Amino acid sequence: MSEGDAVPGPVGAAGAGPSGRTGTGAPGAGVAAAAEAAGGSGNGAAAPVPQGDYRAAVVDGGLALSAGMTPRVEGRLTVTGLVGGDVAPAVARDAAGLAARNAVAAIVAALDGDAGRLRRLLRMTVYVACVDGFTDLSAVADGATAGLREAAPAAGLPVRSAIGVRSLPSGAPVEVELTAAVRP
Repeated sequence: MSEGDAVPGPVGAAGAGPSGRTGTGAPGAGVAAAAEAAGGSGNGAAAPVPQGDYRAAVVDGGLALSAGMTPRVEGRLTVTGLVGGDVAPAVARDAAGLAARNAVAAIVAALDGDAGRLRRLLRMTVYVACVDGFTDLSAVADGATAGLREAAPAAGLPVRSAIGVRSLPSGAPVEVELTAAVRP
C-alpha cells in the first residue's frame, strides 16, 4: 500500500535514532531535516517508486489514482511511529504534506511527466496511524491539504476523509491516497 521515492531504501532518515524514529523532538524537525539531507525541499518532485508489487499511480480515461503514499524522501521514511504517542501531531501534519506531494508526483509521473494534464483533484483519503483516543485527525490531514496546495495549486482542493488506523506499512504515521481528473 505504500511507496518510496526515486531510490527505495530501509526505514529511517537522516537524524533518526537506532529505531529510525524521528517523531519526537521539535515539531516538523524530522520531516524537514530528512528533506534537507536528501538535497531537496521534500516537495515530492521525484516520481515515487513502489515498495511492493503494484503501480504508484494509474490513469484510465479521465481519472488518475495514486497508491497509498507515505512520507518518503529517496525511498526512506522520514518518520515512523504512532501519532499522539511517539509522533507529535505537528510532525505528523508535516509528514502528511510530504505524502500528499508524493501522491501528486506519482500521478504526474503516470501522466508521462505532463503536469498540465492534471485538471482537478477530486478525492483524498488520509490514513493516520495513531494511539487509542487520538481524535485530532483533521488537523493532521490539514498537512496533506497544504501539501496539495503546494504541489498542484491550480488543481483545486479535493473532498477529503481522515481515518484513524492502528498501523500503516513500515510503521509510517500517515498514508495518503489521491484521485484526480486528468486531461487526455
